[in-house]
Amino acid sequence: MITDYIAQSAASFVGTACFGVIFQIPRRSLLQCGLAGMIGWLVYYGLIQADADAIAATWTSAVLIGLIAHYLAIRFKVPVTVFSVSGIIPLVPGGMAYDAMLNVVQNDYQSAVQLGAKAFMLSGAIAVGLVFSEVINQLVKKIRTRAA
Repeated sequence: MITDYIAQSAASFVGTACFGVIFQIPRRSLLQCGLAGMIGWLVYYGLIQADADAIAATWTSAVLIGLIAHYLAIRFKVPVTVFSVSGIIPLVPGGMAYDAMLNVVQNDYQSAVQLGAKAFMLSGAIAVGLVFSEVINQLVKKIRTRAA
């Protein structure tokens, strides 16, 4: 069990950091990008292992990644998108979208529609999760401004 989490941690960290290199993220931010993606993936993986719904797990992880991205952006004075875009990479359902298209080519339309709909819902969960984290950050800013 613990070895699964170690392997998942390593793979998600390396994958996220490598996408950071592809996106030409500043070298000084690659470690933080890798950590954001790793934490988000571990939350997703943990929820899936606990039999949570994949869409709810994706949404929860996306919210957490968004909150982490905002914190890291303030802490390291880098745009939020540096951390949020690279952080969500492990959650993107690219393999599922590929399988949906493969089923279209193979004339298995029922499976293609099911996989395509699930990939679409997972992508939507990522988008809504990131927007939700932005709303949380705006509310926190407002509360801090009123308290000061």
